[in-house]
Amino acid sequence: MSETLLSSRNLAFELYEVLDAEALIQRERFAEHSRETFDAAIDTARSIAENLFAPHCRKNDENEPQFVDGAAVLIPEVKPAVDAFLEAGFLNASRDFEAGGMQLPTLLSQACFCHFQSANAATTSYPFLTMGAANLIESFGNEEQKQRFLQPMIEGRFFGTMALTEPHAGSSLSDLRTRAEPAGDGSYRIKGNKIFISGGDHPLSENIVHMVLAKLPDAPPGVKGISLFIVPKFLVNDDGSLGKRNDVILAGLFHKMGWRGTTSTALNFGDNGECVGYLVGKPHAGLSYMFQMMNEARIGVGMGAVMLGYAGYLYSLDYARQRPQGRLPDGKDPTTAQVAIIEHADVRRMLLTQKAYVEGSFDLALYAARLFDDTQTLATEEERKSTLELLDLLTPIVKSWPSDYCLKANELAIQILGGHGYTREYPVEQYYRDNRLNPIHEGTYGIQSLDLLGRKVSMNGGAALKQLVKLVQGCCQRAEAHESLNALREPLEHLLARLSTVTLGLLGDLMQGKVNESLANSALYLKVFGHMVIGWRWLEQAIRAEEGLAKGNAQDHDFYTGKLQAARYFLTWEVPSMHHDLAILEAKDDTCLAMQDAWF
Repeated sequence: MSETLLSSRNLAFELYEVLDAEALIQRERFAEHSRETFDAAIDTARSIAENLFAPHCRKNDENEPQFVDGAAVLIPEVKPAVDAFLEAGFLNASRDFEAGGMQLPTLLSQACFCHFQSANAATTSYPFLTMGAANLIESFGNEEQKQRFLQPMIEGRFFGTMALTEPHAGSSLSDLRTRAEPAGDGSYRIKGNKIFISGGDHPLSENIVHMVLAKLPDAPPGVKGISLFIVPKFLVNDDGSLGKRNDVILAGLFHKMGWRGTTSTALNFGDNGECVGYLVGKPHAGLSYMFQMMNEARIGVGMGAVMLGYAGYLYSLDYARQRPQGRLPDGKDPTTAQVAIIEHADVRRMLLTQKAYVEGSFDLALYAARLFDDTQTLATEEERKSTLELLDLLTPIVKSWPSDYCLKANELAIQILGGHGYTREYPVEQYYRDNRLNPIHEGTYGIQSLDLLGRKVSMNGGAALKQLVKLVQGCCQRAEAHESLNALREPLEHLLARLSTVTLGLLGDLMQGKVNESLANSALYLKVFGHMVIGWRWLEQAIRAEEGLAKGNAQDHDFYTGKLQAARYFLTWEVPSMHHDLAILEAKDDTCLAMQDAWF
């Protein structure tokens, strides 16, 4: 039976051959685990995803939530799936044993979660949003807030959201208008409107805890005046029981191109002047707190994009193996049998492109999860701090590159199915629609590119960038031990060298105050930077594949050879193509910046 969620062999390759998950067991936090417990958790995730999440993915899409009597109504299959997720312990996969968690490394929790993201992105979003909101309260909330709100979230009785976007401001958080007035009893009265709030209303939990950005009366202008508040759907009494309905109104639902099974809500806070909120942490520090949840979400968005790309790749691969059509160019006899379309070179090109995009992105997303484990469990504070800087640098890439290129993989999956791919009778068109949201989710491609070039590459004197360059160079040096990898290594070395030169030039202009000019083509910079990073990750996979082949296991020969071929494709087809974009960056071309409104 062909796999539909992801390749279990590829997952094992990533965990145990590329990212050395077993080394984490040597650390005190994960000492009670073993490869057996890791694999057991993965097997459980795969089973729940296949049996409860995947079967209603299409029904979710065809029967989106309805706005009925002021509430959101979902199809009945969603709750049993989410309940199974909770009962298996995945909501607290990385939380401490003492807190009821599984205390898994983040690398392994992500390896479990990706099954759900591939099976049903919409249903998966509800517990995932809750995990992010719970982590936020755990990090910055006071003890009373943790007892009143966090504990029921850990137990799965309360769910959570993040409420940032406002109708007039979009991504420009400095312009938000939601206000918080002190009520004199330690609480606040919230008034404002938020839109595109995923999971903002549903019947899956007893309560919904909204993490809301708002401004106090004495707030300074801009992002420095933003505070963070807990705003529950229902108030919570001192004994933990639910009180009256808070003044949070579901104003309506948005009807989306994809992710139709996730409620996307417009929420009104304080229409009646009685919306109770609770300040989290210090006044005016809300955006810095929320960035924790947003950065978690950005990595989650990247992995979600990977898994939708992965699902489309596996479906189109199976289809190409089963679908007979036409004959090879040298087959002139029309009486001979048709060949499966996978025999056609151009179909193989599209499948290989998908494999390169999807498996390269999958490696990067898991690598980011491994880095997060290092930020928590490496021996010294200096090591942890250095790793966190590297993760911060890579976060815009982890979010944006898969969101762009795994969407392209979905497009190729549709093309492989031809006319069938464009119909709703086959799932690849839904994968594309669902994935189209990810380039927008949690900061658009342009916003991520500004973050990368305008902040991340230069932070702390470029320490993270230097660390990354050293890692890529070290990978290239290790690749020299394999003569077959020279043709793959050299394009990456050339791209890294030229990208480093261009980066220095752009940063020099930024330091001279040429901000608009330097950042005008930042989207190109992110694209090139992302290709360099994915190229590095593919070279790393190629080294491991060569090592695997050297062991002479005939059963894995095709797997490792396929890895090498995908690495060859990306490093010899895709990586060299970036020099055109580097030339535009190097020339500081102002074609887009100089364009005028009146000229359109």
